[in-house]
Amino acid sequence: ILSKAEIGENLVMVCMQIDRQEEDTGHEHTFDQCGIIIEGQIEMFVGRERRFLKVNACYFIPAGERHGWKTFDSPVKILDISLKAS
Repeated sequence: ILSKAEIGENLVMVCMQIDRQEEDTGHEHTFDQCGIIIEGQIEMFVGRERRFLKVNACYFIPAGERHGWKTFDSPVKILDISLKAS
């Protein structure tokens, strides 16, 4: 994963590129997270819900909710925003 981050006092914004055929089988954290797909397609799960996201699709992940993703035949670029972990 390639990424560039801007970190403020309370907020983190990360633009990341995830290679093709990658997978995060799941994790969770103590802060809300949201984002938008800039390029490519990705399958995401949040809790029991699975969604196939394309360009301009947005997502929201509540704090403490297990989530992960899977990419396919091309890289995916995401703009991700979260509260800074305390």
